[in-house]
Amino acid sequence: MHIDLERLGVHESVGTVFPARVLVEYLEDLPLEVGAIGDDEIADCDAVVTLEYDDAMLECAWIHSIQAGVDRFPFETLEAEDVILTNSTGIHGQSVGETVAGYLLAFARRLHDAAANQEDHRWDPPAWDEAFTISGTTACVVGTGTLGTGVADVLGSLGVHVSGVRRSTEPLPAFDEMYANDDLLEAISDVDFVIATVPLTDETHHLFDAEAFAAMRENAYFVNVARGSVVDEPALVDALEAGDIAGAALDVFETEPLPEESPLWDLDEVIVSPHCAGFTRDYGPNIGEIVTENVARLERDDDLKNRVV
Repeated sequence: MHIDLERLGVHESVGTVFPARVLVEYLEDLPLEVGAIGDDEIADCDAVVTLEYDDAMLECAWIHSIQAGVDRFPFETLEAEDVILTNSTGIHGQSVGETVAGYLLAFARRLHDAAANQEDHRWDPPAWDEAFTISGTTACVVGTGTLGTGVADVLGSLGVHVSGVRRSTEPLPAFDEMYANDDLLEAISDVDFVIATVPLTDETHHLFDAEAFAAMRENAYFVNVARGSVVDEPALVDALEAGDIAGAALDVFETEPLPEESPLWDLDEVIVSPHCAGFTRDYGPNIGEIVTENVARLERDDDLKNRVV
């Protein structure tokens, strides 16, 4: 499909992750008009780079999502309207991997306790048997795409034995062993850390439910850097309150921002972060590289990188 691009808009919703001007400045040498836009200017653009979806984007020829996850976009409608959708798969592996390593190190070295104690000016070292080292521990990463592979690469470098869960048991270099999706409960039953990195689909909705948490060891930690709805949150709260698992680090939630009344805010051994596992000061330029390449591909009538629809 040949598309003549005259105006590309960077939607104000990207401001959740980085200032729109950062990307506008990165793209200023493209052979088209580039500007930061609000909702009322979407329909005037041939292409838009965005975090959120708006029906006005159906007037565009191309939408680029600054996230890898695109569950908020209506695939069937976009296809029916001949609107191209691309995403940002491939840029988050290292940042998310380091964030997950940070969670694991916090639990192991009791850093979250130290930070909480500092707020109260309290000098309270951990008990002799609370802290541990993550080298030699085991982790199961559920979802072996860009995020999962990035997590496995970082954790493996720290001496963690990493297994993966995917559609097939075909091995991947970053993982020490592999399980099929149907063997999820077996895969998560005897590891120190269970890490969710799967995309949100009909099949993964509430993948981590009461049965999954019951399968985990009582001293195991759960980490979610995928999407909030891959977890049955009430079941997770129940498991945490009952001591069925040791704790959780959560970057994503079924409702965001996490409501003030959520018990997850106040549970012991729970780390809450505001959907920022992939954040980095290089986020805007990383998006810019994909957009720049795809503008060039459109000029050549080549297939687009990371095309979803």
